[in-house]
Amino acid sequence: MTALTAQVAEPAPPPPDAHAPRRRGVELTLLVGAVLISVLGHLYVGLATTGRIPAGSARYAGGLAGAALLAHLAVRLRAPYADPVVLPIAVLLNGLGLVLIQRLDATTPAHLTADDQLLWSAFGAALFVVAVVLLRDHRTLQRYAYLSVAAALVLMLVPVFFPAVNGAHIWIRFAGLSFQPGEFAKILLAVFFASYLAANRTALALTGRRLFWRLRLLPGRVLGPILAIWLLSVGVLVLERDLGTSLLFFGLFVIMLFTATGRIGWIAIGLVLAGLGAYAVGTLEPHVNSRVDDWLNPFASIDRGEGPGQLAQSLFAFGAGGLLGAGLGHGQSFLIGFAAKSDFVLATAGEELGLVGLTAILLLYGLLVSRGFRTGLALRDPFGRLLATGLASIVALQVFVIAGGVTGLIPLTGMAMPFLAQGGSSVVTNWIIVALLVRLSDSARRPEPQEAAA
Repeated sequence: MTALTAQVAEPAPPPPDAHAPRRRGVELTLLVGAVLISVLGHLYVGLATTGRIPAGSARYAGGLAGAALLAHLAVRLRAPYADPVVLPIAVLLNGLGLVLIQRLDATTPAHLTADDQLLWSAFGAALFVVAVVLLRDHRTLQRYAYLSVAAALVLMLVPVFFPAVNGAHIWIRFAGLSFQPGEFAKILLAVFFASYLAANRTALALTGRRLFWRLRLLPGRVLGPILAIWLLSVGVLVLERDLGTSLLFFGLFVIMLFTATGRIGWIAIGLVLAGLGAYAVGTLEPHVNSRVDDWLNPFASIDRGEGPGQLAQSLFAFGAGGLLGAGLGHGQSFLIGFAAKSDFVLATAGEELGLVGLTAILLLYGLLVSRGFRTGLALRDPFGRLLATGLASIVALQVFVIAGGVTGLIPLTGMAMPFLAQGGSSVVTNWIIVALLVRLSDSARRPEPQEAAA
């Protein structure tokens, strides 16, 4: 009986190597390369647009290098076994975002945002250091699951009482400052989903009535609470007309539920429900319906003699970029308009860096996401596995939604490209995600005390 129980028990992942290298030197070398690429891009944009080195180059280089060095020291001292690739990727993407925003500032002198973005990036890096230093064990977050979901719902509900911006109630504007609380809510919901699913993983995987194939109808007492939280959060986001974040939360819920249960049927159900929901919202909501019409016929405004719209200009920018691009500072993607620095910043990268540069950026995102999934596979506790998977999925879903929108693959939903797009809330949130992935990877690669002693 004991042998049979051992056979059906879930196999534990192999323990990490007791002599696993820390690879902090590799991380430092990659960080130097990331900072150099960003600084050279900053200098090149200044020379291409004004013919001289930008006046604030020393401040930019020193700020980026200082933030990267402090982050590296925090990882070296508090998370020495962390993945050496995660932090350099974040620094490089953040630096490239600053370069692209600086380039677009040259065409909008009345709305300069590069300095503000640099300050927000420094603040995000500071929060990264705080999170890595103070959060010694990721399992501590599991204690605050219900506090996290309560805070997330409050953050999502508050913007309803503020005026809409570009048709969506997702911003809080006060005293000249703007804040997008939904960016922080996605981390809090990931913590709640991971905690709840980890605590009920056995019931989710083994109980319930079998429907067909490998799909089980889960009991209401198990699925009810988390389903209610998800429906409430998505309902609030639909009320705010924030279709992008609604899609992200839906995808996050389905991915984490599949990870916890191992039932592929939930992926199929999720895709069907997402399609039905998108059709209903796109048909009934005028703001979303206009975006669907633009997606179906992006050149309709040209046929009417009104000139190209934002999506059409984005497609023209990608087409003009070709294989190697027009070069930083030599593109025309600023014709997209007010959203060139936010929703359509990827179009500038595609036009001025070409297919080669755009592919490199997408590969950086892919590497960051794959490292997050790899961390989830290596962790030994269910909460950590689910949290790492959820955080990596947030980045993956954001990249897919915004990249698909600006290239015409799916309707545009108005989300921020991680690290690249203008937005203080977005860049700070992404730095927190990176901090949690660093902490999780340190736990995954750290040898057990008895193994290290052996």
